[in-house]
Formats: sequence, C-alpha cells, structure tokens
Amino acid sequence: MEKPKQARPAKTCYSHLGGKLGTLLMETFAEKGWIAKTGGADKHFYITGKGEKGFAALGLDLSQLKPEAL
Repeated sequence: MEKPKQARPAKTCYSHLGGKLGTLLMETFAEKGWIAKTGGADKHFYITGKGEKGFAALGLDLSQLKPEAL
C-alpha cells in the first residue's frame, strides 16, 4: 500500500469516528437534513427519514444500529 504524500487523519474514539473527519461528516449530514437533534442544547442526533434514504443510497445498512432512547 502506497503511503499518501500528505496524510489526512481519521481518528477513532472508542468505536466512533472522531477527529476532523468525524466532525465534517456530522456537519454535512446535519446540513443535508440526514440527522437532527430534538432540541438545540441536545448532544444526541437521530437519523431522519431523509437520512435513512441518503445512508441507504451510500450502501449503509442501518439495521445494524440499535435504537436508543434520546
């Protein structure tokens, strides 16, 4: 595998994607309306109906996610 000339890190935090890439993905998904919060101060996002379609189009199997109380 060839090493990139300038690496762009994608960090993990426990089993989650973190770092700048994780932040950019979260911001983009929120802007697209794929994820949303129930309230402005809430830290938790949920996947919207639009997001279910968008993530499916990317080939993501959301059935692997367990429902959680928000």
